[in-house]
Amino acid sequence: MNLRPFGTTNLQTTPIGLGLAALGRPGYINLGHAQDLEADYDITAMEARTHRVLDAAWAAGIRYFDAARSYGRAEAFLGSWLTARQIPVDQITVGSKWGYTYTADWQIQADAHEIKEHSLPVLERQIQESRALLGDYLDIYQIHSATLDSGVLTNDAVLAKLAQLKQDGLKIGLSLSGSQQGETLKRALDVQTENGALLFDSVQATWNLLEQSAGEALRQAHEAGLGVIVKEALANGRLTPRNTDPQLALLHQLAAEKNTTPDALALAAVLAQPWVDVVLSGAAAVEHLQSNVTAVTINYDEETAVRLQSLRESPDIYWQTRSNLAWN
Repeated sequence: MNLRPFGTTNLQTTPIGLGLAALGRPGYINLGHAQDLEADYDITAMEARTHRVLDAAWAAGIRYFDAARSYGRAEAFLGSWLTARQIPVDQITVGSKWGYTYTADWQIQADAHEIKEHSLPVLERQIQESRALLGDYLDIYQIHSATLDSGVLTNDAVLAKLAQLKQDGLKIGLSLSGSQQGETLKRALDVQTENGALLFDSVQATWNLLEQSAGEALRQAHEAGLGVIVKEALANGRLTPRNTDPQLALLHQLAAEKNTTPDALALAAVLAQPWVDVVLSGAAAVEHLQSNVTAVTINYDEETAVRLQSLRESPDIYWQTRSNLAWN
């Protein structure tokens, strides 16, 4: 897997990255998450599993890894792997996120799995926590699920702190969620530092065969020089063989015709977008990671793209369906 420029930053990334949302905590909303973890939630066992998946990702050529403060112990697991494997800092790109605090206490069911707060005190606390676990490996620090109603893009104190972190050498990004991803991103493209440069170096958003509403805004961000990372490309497992919904029969059919898997074909659809720098695999098992990375070998032609357009859902339906997924 070849390295390529990440936006107009001095970073390089691979077309597929690994996100650790499902690896760092026992509870998550991906279909079959309990099966992936073999219902073994011992911290030592989960760290060892995470290291095995990270080893497989490294062997497959993946060089971008993505975590967050709210992904349980994801940063700690990633940090211990980087240290144990003695990965050179200049051979890997690592992103993490701030703005949510993990509150599930290592339980699968909880009143609140994570609490969102885009305030200056949270930023100041969490950047120190992330740096303590990731050290010099941390390259990109992202607002976690920025939205217009959280007010983070008009919070002068937070923006000033992010500008300071940028001046100190970190790349500053934001991740997006919800049906207003595009509107939030367009607002973010107006945020500048004191010298008139764009504050944000990267954006991470949901885009997949079911939910494509942010596509035009992501294209604009790419043209403005931001690195573009696509998350939830498999719609939390809905675009994998685990989903037997008849609505997805066409995806399974076309994957069979191309002698590939539904997950790889869905990831190939993302990689075919000219504005994408990285698409994240969210695999929590080695075999799923190995299936995901075959996406780079698929010829995603125009006929396939046209046929799969019938899978698109309205943003409201997509995000409502996502919110109804069970933590497992």
